[in-house]
Amino acid sequence: MVSFTQSKEVQQWHTLEDGFDNVIRGTAPMPNPGENEVLVEIKAVSLNYRDTEVVNGEYNHHKTLSKRTQPLVPCSDALGVITALGPGADSSYKVGDRVLTTFNQSHVTGQITAKDMSSGLGKPLDGVLQTYRVFPVTGLVKAPGYLTEEEASCLPIAAVTAWMAIFGMDPFGTWKKDDGKPLKGKTVLLEGTGGVAVAGAQIAKAAGATTIVTSSSDEKLKRAKEELGADYTINYKTTENWEEKVMEITDNNGADIILETGGAGTLYKALDCVAFGGLISCIGYTSGKEDKGEGSRMNLNLLALRRNVTLKGIINGPRDRFEEMCEFYEKHQIRPVVDKVFAFEQGGEAIKYLRSGSHFGKVVVKVQ
Repeated sequence: MVSFTQSKEVQQWHTLEDGFDNVIRGTAPMPNPGENEVLVEIKAVSLNYRDTEVVNGEYNHHKTLSKRTQPLVPCSDALGVITALGPGADSSYKVGDRVLTTFNQSHVTGQITAKDMSSGLGKPLDGVLQTYRVFPVTGLVKAPGYLTEEEASCLPIAAVTAWMAIFGMDPFGTWKKDDGKPLKGKTVLLEGTGGVAVAGAQIAKAAGATTIVTSSSDEKLKRAKEELGADYTINYKTTENWEEKVMEITDNNGADIILETGGAGTLYKALDCVAFGGLISCIGYTSGKEDKGEGSRMNLNLLALRRNVTLKGIINGPRDRFEEMCEFYEKHQIRPVVDKVFAFEQGGEAIKYLRSGSHFGKVVVKVQ
């Protein structure tokens, strides 16, 4: 066992889930790792849309995650360095290892359960927007060595979610095919240019797919072509019926995989441009959580069977699939796109910036 004996306080950001302007700095005693636990010095934290909802008291669609009455440390995605090992932890890690946090700490393999949801970082458990934190050895994975601290911190939610959205059901064969291009001849549609969509575009291109990226910003679409290698882009503001453009691009076949991040405002359009036998991975709801019922719509089950569609909800992925994804990233040397880096003292400002929607890729807080 390696003990941590220095007397230090942990610097933290706290929220009572009562608004962006009420996120405040605080401190806590330095923790000591217990059995099969490690103490991690957190170096970089990447933010997710979920974090903005938690801070603003909006993350309430999971009924098992009630609002905390005590201050909560937000955020779930971090790159850190192990500084101390608890008893038994030395079989998994050593001091100095660079590690990444898993979102739901108990979700090690297989289908997520309600029990796993109760182990989520940044709600209901204290998250990672702090200088040190203790983790179980099963709640971490080793970070790819070629990535910077800021880049690596972007992987836990955005990249793993994108990975599961594309390969979670492995509909077109294993990603380990000898040619390394398991999605060759397939089309993947990415809605928007947030963290999950950007990661999805990078993964899909590395796997040989044709990619289509949508955005309301021509500048972001230009970056999608130049930095992500997007094959086609669509401005959904100037092309209101963008689903028709997707069908045109694909010779009326539709997209084989759609990363559906818009929610109520985009799902029906996705159902109109998915390929027969295609997969729609439901990830986010930036356009809203409730269907406004625009006009007369066909029942969802009819829309699904009309093109033999698989509609799959995605809540991140288990630890073993995270490790699998890191192997893919290493193989293809994929570098997450970091939009902007904030200092730790600017943690509250970083959360507001992410919520503004002006980012392309990931927003990161440099902790140490």
